[in-house]
Amino acid sequence: QVQLAESGGGLVQSGDSLTLSCVFSGPGASNYAMGWFRQAPGKEKEIIAAINRNGGSMDYADSVQGRFTISRDNAKNMLYLTMNALRPDDTAVYYCAATPTFAGLSGRYNYWGRGTQVTVAS
Repeated sequence: QVQLAESGGGLVQSGDSLTLSCVFSGPGASNYAMGWFRQAPGKEKEIIAAINRNGGSMDYADSVQGRFTISRDNAKNMLYLTMNALRPDDTAVYYCAATPTFAGLSGRYNYWGRGTQVTVAS
């Protein structure tokens, strides 16, 4: 079983940058593909970025392409989401998740963190 815990959320201004972190642990955790999801108020949870187990392949939702970067450091058991040019519509709870099989944005994720709130003020 893989455990995940996000950190780094907060209140920022439009145009600011913010990096979220997710520490993962458990047997073979570094062999899992990972993803970042977000859920805005009143909306469904959506995947915004995915990365394969060695960090060599990434995929992004159109809404964050070119602004957000997903990365991982398996030596430190860490997953990151660097967010630039933040907008008010990026306001959401952000979750990291793990899946045994990388399928880009179409993967089915088995393990989840509890989320971290990101609020972007205009």
